[in-house]
Amino acid sequence: MSGKAARRRAREFALQGIYQWLLSGNSVPQIEDHVAQVTGFDKADRELFVSLLRGTLSNVETLQQEFVPFIHRSVEELSPVERGILLLATQELKNSLDTPYRVIINEAIELAKSYGGTEGHRFVNGVLDKLAAKLRAVEVNAAKEAKS
Repeated sequence: MSGKAARRRAREFALQGIYQWLLSGNSVPQIEDHVAQVTGFDKADRELFVSLLRGTLSNVETLQQEFVPFIHRSVEELSPVERGILLLATQELKNSLDTPYRVIINEAIELAKSYGGTEGHRFVNGVLDKLAAKLRAVEVNAAKEAKS
């Protein structure tokens, strides 16, 4: 299995864990144990999964403060899937600087297409584009300049 596929699976499982936490409030160790039992987990990048899940769930308030200015409704009005994807992607944009912002946004869009509502991926894309311009300004501007 390629590293890319293992990383994508890690993000999917992290999203499942975040979703579970949003709905149940279970502890991180409980969620990690539960998700690790899911079929296919052995093909995920476990280190990335743990890093994303723990990093996201230990910083929910801070991460939400980052993306709230770019949503036009309250966090409580977001579907748990959209909220989970935004939390996960915000965590990566802020803390996984070795991962290009475009990869993070594309992965978030794919998660939204797979698990979210009909137009969820457009919403996620719009929010993350604005957030990336704030959190990764140098990288985003360099990409824009490379295009022109």
